[in-house]
Amino acid sequence: MAAYLAAHPGGKAISDNEISYDGGAFVVTLRRPIGTLVAADCPSGWYCFYEWPNYGYPRGRLSDCGRQSLATWNWQFRVESAHYNLGSGTVSFYYYDTRLFDIGASSRVRSDASPFRNWPNYVQRRC
Repeated sequence: MAAYLAAHPGGKAISDNEISYDGGAFVVTLRRPIGTLVAADCPSGWYCFYEWPNYGYPRGRLSDCGRQSLATWNWQFRVESAHYNLGSGTVSFYYYDTRLFDIGASSRVRSDASPFRNWPNYVQRRC
């Protein structure tokens, strides 16, 4: 936890495994809970992105609509897989103004962002 906060300042520990940024607008989960299967596991009401393919942790999560810079939370160029767990809408992952891939209510998971691993630096959720 301390090492992550030192490398990615501005967050507040909300448990021994989670860090909140911007009053809970962005949450990082550092490790997969022990005993859980390796699978897309984004909590309901969020969309998540993972630092490794096949939903490998750490995991970042957002829920807001609109365009957001992942650099705000030092998550730019770190997305390798993603999961959408909201009832409607879509989120697009961008490299600046170039749309790379989408996940949404009709296509919830992307286990490997290849060939765009570590490219996204913006997201845009359409609600």
